Amino acid sequence: QVQLVESGGGLVQPGGSLRLSCVASRSSFAFSAMAWYRQGPGKQRELVALLPSGGRANYADSVKGRFTISSGNAKNTVYLQMGSLKPEDTAVYYCNAVTYIGDLNYWGQGNQVTVSS
Repeated sequence: QVQLVESGGGLVQPGGSLRLSCVASRSSFAFSAMAWYRQGPGKQRELVALLPSGGRANYADSVKGRFTISSGNAKNTVYLQMGSLKPEDTAVYYCNAVTYIGDLNYWGQGNQVTVSS
């Protein structure tokens, strides 16, 4: 079993920045990819950013140039640096990890990000 613990959400004004963190109970070497998803009010959950192991990050068009996904030196942490935030970025953000063995998906508990003046 893998646990993903998120932190860093909160309330921010439009144009501001936030960084989300996700710490896995297992080294990220066990994962083929780690990602961030979000679910806004009345919307379906959507992929925000994907970081394949040893690969290039991919982003949703709506966040390209504003958000950056990265892994930490500890290799069990993934970050989402969010900048130039807009009200439409308001959502619950979820960390996701997919294992090499069995393609199992694990999710964090969700972290509310609210962009409002």
